[in-house]
Amino acid sequence: MASASASGCSHRSVQFECSRHAAQSGFKRPNMRERVAATKLENDNLMPSPALLKGNPETFPGPLVLPGDEIAEDPEYPPQSLQEWFDEEDRNSVTPSRRTVYVVPPPQISDGVDFLEPWSRPKGYRQEDRVEPPLTQEVHEYLSAFYHGLPVKLMPRSTLCLVRWDSGGASAKSTSKAKSQRPKFVGLQVSQESVRIRIRASRDDVFDGQLNLNDLLDAVIGMLPKDAYALLFLVNHDMYEDENDDFACGRAYGGSRVAVVSSARYNPNLDELESVERLHAWPASHCKSYISAFCNAADEDSTAKKTSKPQTKTKQNKGKVGSSTSRVSPMEAAISIHRTLPMENLTGTSLSALWLGRVCRTASHELGHCFGIDHCMYYACSMQGTASVGEDASQPPYLCPVDLAKVLHATSTTAIGRYNALLAFCEKPHSKNEHMFAPFAAWIRGRIVELEE
Repeated sequence: MASASASGCSHRSVQFECSRHAAQSGFKRPNMRERVAATKLENDNLMPSPALLKGNPETFPGPLVLPGDEIAEDPEYPPQSLQEWFDEEDRNSVTPSRRTVYVVPPPQISDGVDFLEPWSRPKGYRQEDRVEPPLTQEVHEYLSAFYHGLPVKLMPRSTLCLVRWDSGGASAKSTSKAKSQRPKFVGLQVSQESVRIRIRASRDDVFDGQLNLNDLLDAVIGMLPKDAYALLFLVNHDMYEDENDDFACGRAYGGSRVAVVSSARYNPNLDELESVERLHAWPASHCKSYISAFCNAADEDSTAKKTSKPQTKTKQNKGKVGSSTSRVSPMEAAISIHRTLPMENLTGTSLSALWLGRVCRTASHELGHCFGIDHCMYYACSMQGTASVGEDASQPPYLCPVDLAKVLHATSTTAIGRYNALLAFCEKPHSKNEHMFAPFAAWIRGRIVELEE
């Protein structure tokens, strides 16, 4: 199996600021003074340490803003400071009686809708291509660490079930005809109630069918336990939000404290189709040569829609990754680990772990919206918006200083305590050699050193 360096790029030079396309798109990143101010509350005498407030660029680089990225498409999206988050009228506060985060496993499938079972696999699926999807238990463990300080509970697998939807009291005589046609709806059994869920054929023909995201969210709003602060619903099937969408990976109704995430499009078997760049996934997405090559390609064909981020094999800029000091920066440590990981001919176990990392990052992002956190415009951050599955892979799993301050305020924990919980997860056997968790562990160790100093 080839490592990153053996695959044509050693990521020896890192870009900590936005790409040159940021200025071309009209994006103006908040300056350092504004970024530090965004981590503070007015009239707060309990000031965090300077290391927590100031985002060292070698720990917290700027957003990439590559052509086609979400920020490039909406460069004037307003940033949300800690004070603005705190003052938000629609934000739900964590209270002693409502502080539990719930994770709901994918629904079971009843015999009446067994045609849905293969919908969770891409069309043309072969047994030899099988990759085990993420285990809900492992996603739950990651979220417990990410939102350290709050109880995160996993609901039983039998909580929800997809069932047949009978509209208007369909008679038994009409069932044979119905079997020969694709229905327009299925039911989601929630306790004693069945809620109608729209379904359709996949517009891009990647899956046999899709479930409607909005219907799924509407269904689970009513099942929030009394002690629930937020609820995350995981599904294995592909989803769509409206008729003009090809697909949607996740969405949150922040004010209603519910979110849904689909694992379907994160299947590593779809990486080539979805233009997912493994060689330059985070943290190597900040590789200077990669950024330059991608922007050059966009400049050369500015009228064509760019749907892929090429695996560059251009000559590397000379110079060491990270700072000029003797201490290894968190980003340097993360990229050093990424450089050693295999990129080709991955085993089934490695592909499953890769899939898990992608779902964990999106799950933590969508839950962040339930905490009232908006898309980040300050740094490369887990709370950045994304315009594609490929952009998802380029973004980090960590929270920037601004959004970390929001989570620490909501969870009443410490940065060190939270980082140690995440590090413990990343060092577990099922994740320690994975392409997101292994570099993330190295980044966390470097970050803890910064804070302790």
